[in-house]
Parts: sequence; C-alpha cells; structure tokens
Amino acid sequence: MPHTPDPHDDDGLDRVPAPKPVHYAEQALLGALLLEPARLSDTEPLIAHHFDSHTHAALFTAIRTVPPPDPAAHAKDTAWLNAVLDHARPHARGLSASYLHALIQFCPQPKHAAAYARMIRADNARRILRGHAERLASTATDPGLPNPTATTLGMADDIGRVLDSLAEQFAPHPGSFPRTALPPAFPRQAGEEDLDEERLLLATATAYPAEVQQMRWLTEADFLLPLHATLWQSITALVHRGDMVDPVTVLGEAQQRGLLTDSLTPKDLMALVSTPAGSPEYWGERILQRALLARAHAVADRIVVYTDDPANTPHQLITGSRRALAELNSLRTRWNRVTAPPPSPATRPSARPTPAPRAGPPNWPAFTSARAHR
Repeated sequence: MPHTPDPHDDDGLDRVPAPKPVHYAEQALLGALLLEPARLSDTEPLIAHHFDSHTHAALFTAIRTVPPPDPAAHAKDTAWLNAVLDHARPHARGLSASYLHALIQFCPQPKHAAAYARMIRADNARRILRGHAERLASTATDPGLPNPTATTLGMADDIGRVLDSLAEQFAPHPGSFPRTALPPAFPRQAGEEDLDEERLLLATATAYPAEVQQMRWLTEADFLLPLHATLWQSITALVHRGDMVDPVTVLGEAQQRGLLTDSLTPKDLMALVSTPAGSPEYWGERILQRALLARAHAVADRIVVYTDDPANTPHQLITGSRRALAELNSLRTRWNRVTAPPPSPATRPSARPTPAPRAGPPNWPAFTSARAHR
C-alpha cells in the first residue's frame, strides 16, 4: 500500500529507492480533490494517463467519474468518499478507506491543486520523452529490420511530434537550454566488414574519380577510421581541384596530410587504394547509412541523459531534444540527397546525361582481395 515514509524510519532504506517528487505531488493532489472535489476544475488538462502510479491514476479516474457531492453534505459524511473507493477498487485492489484518509491528511494546501497537477504533467512529459528516446536507440541498433534507416528516421519523426505537442503544453522561459553535463562520446564500434567497406570505397573512388565529383553528400566525419577519413579528404581534394587521380597521386596528397608513418608505408597506402570493386556510390551509401544510424543512437542517448536530470524543466527538455534532433537531420538531408529517386524522363533536363546505373556489391573474390591489401 503506498504511504508517506517516516523520515525517522531507516529500515529498508538500502532496499527501497526513495519516492520521486512526483509521488508526493500525486498524493497531495488526490488529497486536495478528496477533501474539496470542486478543485477538480483547477487540474485541467490533467488526465489519468499522466500519473506515474497506477493506483493514483485509478483513484483520479474515480474522482472524475463519480458525480461531485454537495459541499455541505460532504463535510458531514463519507458517502462520496465511499463511492469513489468502490469505483476505483476494481482497478486498484490495494486501495482502502484508510489510504484515502491518509491522502487527505497529507495534502498541505488544497488550494494548490493546480500546482500539484502541473508537477504531475511535467513528470509525465519526462517519461514520455524518455520512452521515445529509448525506442529510437533500440531501433537504430536493430540488425533485423528490413529498412533500418527509414524505420529509424520514422522514430525520430515521432520524437519531433512529441516535442511539438509538449511545446504547446508548457510555456517557454529564460535559460531554456539544459545545463546537464553530457558524458564523453564513445568511439563508434568498427567491425571488420565495416572497415572493408570503407577500404573498398577508397579504392573504387581512386579508380573512378569522375563519380566522386557527385558525392559531396559524403564527408570525412562519416568514416569510422580516421585514416580512411583523411584518405577520403585526399581523394576528394584531388578530384575537386581537377587533378589527376590514381594510387600514386593519392599517395602524394596523403603525404602532404601527414599520413605516412613507420606503420603505414607508401607501399601500404597505395595497396589500400588499388583494388576497386563495385562503385563509389554504393559503398558511400553504406558508409553514410551507418553514420546516420550511429548518430540516431547518439541523439537518443543524449535525450535520455536530459530526461534523467531532474533539474531540467519540460521546456529545457524540449529545447535540448530539438537541438539534438537537428544534428540527426543534417545527416538525413544528405541521405535524402543520395537516395532520392532519379527524375523521370519528362522532368529531367535534356542537356543532362542519363546517369549510369549504380553497381551493386562486388562478388566475394574481389571483396577478399580488398581485405588482403589492408
């Protein structure tokens, strides 16, 4: 049975977590409504779904459902309280008359019912946002999805709609950005197959530099390995300057960027960009997709951190979450650019040549050969 803990009772403190502030707000509000049912109008737009406690939600539903009593009669008997209890008990069997009276005794000021309701709604907003962020993180790392990018972006859109809805419910205020200290970003996990795809992009981009000219949607930040990111910068720099591109010229550009070390010789570097397979766009899409999913997971983690900080107000949660989503949307824009269907013949400019069909993944012998030159 829920109860207000005795501050002098240390028994079980190591086993039972202390109730959250919303627990006391729910108790205070229900006590106010049981004592003065007319205060129900002060709680709008609070609904039962906003309560953290199922028992409290059932009791609030009963208070809203049972017709309010005559104030004079309510002050003399418990008929209305009994009716509320009878209505709520089938949905929360632990409820008792003694708990209803305890709630009445707990309420500091019935006239503060509106403030208690706002606390309950704010905590519900925190829980809703956290739940959506957890689902986004789970979706972004689910290997079994047939279309992980579309599903993940759909989950991000859901969060955007939640934020829009919350923004209509909670007024903005000064200092609206969260002050929560974010944990340091962990390096993205790089599997061997993921690194192979980056190597294959570098090799095919060196072999087909004309296609690289159209790949401004891929940036060095999308790569898992810093070496590969700098090599991509080397290749694109040659392409955009109109210089000749081959393993030797890439070596020269990489040398100027300080890539050559005792562990990476000129021969190693040229071998890295000398075994093309497939097309640059195919591998570039794979790398960008992986970067987008990783960013979605990072955004979800940041929102969860914001919601776990009780110092953040609803508006701070909204502002911080929107800024986090904006970082994901920058990758979404680039992803949409590369995956948008080509224009139909009726809308394609006549002077523009028809793009060559995009090559699929290489056969396995070529893939193995690429790994042999790591």
